[in-house]
Amino acid sequence: MKERIKQMLIKEFLQMFRDKRMRMVIMVMPLVQLTILSMALTTDVKNIKVAIVDRDNTVESRSLISGFSDSQYFDVAMTLRDDSRLPQMLDKGEVLAAISIPYGFSEDLKSGKQSPVQIICDGIFSNDTAIIMNYAGQATALFNSRHLEKVAGKIADAVNLEGRAWYNPNLESKYYYVPGLIAVMLILVGLVLTSMAIVREKEIGTIEQVMVTPIRKSEFIIGKTLPFLITGYVTMTLMFIIAYLVFGIRIQGSLLLLYACSGVYITGNLGLALLVSVTARTQQQALLTAFLIIVPAILLSGFIFPIHNMPEGVQAATIFNPMRWYLLILHSIALKGVGAESLIKPIIAQAALAAGFLSLAIMKFQKTID
Repeated sequence: MKERIKQMLIKEFLQMFRDKRMRMVIMVMPLVQLTILSMALTTDVKNIKVAIVDRDNTVESRSLISGFSDSQYFDVAMTLRDDSRLPQMLDKGEVLAAISIPYGFSEDLKSGKQSPVQIICDGIFSNDTAIIMNYAGQATALFNSRHLEKVAGKIADAVNLEGRAWYNPNLESKYYYVPGLIAVMLILVGLVLTSMAIVREKEIGTIEQVMVTPIRKSEFIIGKTLPFLITGYVTMTLMFIIAYLVFGIRIQGSLLLLYACSGVYITGNLGLALLVSVTARTQQQALLTAFLIIVPAILLSGFIFPIHNMPEGVQAATIFNPMRWYLLILHSIALKGVGAESLIKPIIAQAALAAGFLSLAIMKFQKTID
């Protein structure tokens, strides 16, 4: 009995490690993912890009600004004299918050009055917004403690920080997580189902029958993609209906633009899945590879952990993650109500990735069949 089990173990290990692809999937990929994801994933909120609107432009206002710029948490992206550009910057996601210092700030402090300073945050990221306001309160408190005797002397808090959250005034997390889960479900279903589409035909032997027909290889890929694209649209529509009926989440922007961008996102996922399918030899390989792609795709999309907190090398790698761009598009259209002019960069990036994945799938399919 022991000898039979021993021989069976030897057989299984030989079969498992004979394939170079399986060796990569089992041994190398988990170690690489552990190393990269451990560096990238953190719950700390740092490198917060803020815009400063300094209408006063005095020594005191610049001293308050330096309290933010010297902090390890804030990155002052731009200092403005008025707030005309703020809506556009927040719509595009160029900054996560804006600090507005009113005219007469210095005079109020010198005369012993309390001066209001406003912080405006992108409320879609509800958890981050609460943390950002807390950090801003700490920076303001530090300014008060350092300059209280010099410029005020009579009041406990010379600067009164007033917080305001755009797009999500009550900071309800559902407005961020529910649309994000829609993006997760689309990539999960698309990758898992489609990745086994071609390799299934390889295993049962029907792909040779298809290839002897006059159909072109590009037509074969498109024919494999379209059913899953239609299914993805139906699934997405049902999820949006549930989001509205159960959670009260309305689409604030253009429904046509959202569906067009969603189609590109689904197509990109299907192209990536087909690339996995045409290079895999068995359904087991395809399924394992799909799951190894899904985990970093979700974790490095900004859905759970902010991308601006990640190391620069990892941030560069997220450029090739379709979910990163779709999350930005989805939240911007559904919750902010912005138009295509504010989403040019993510739309182009998403379209380029979709075209690239489909092109690679067609190329690899030609090599595999030949």
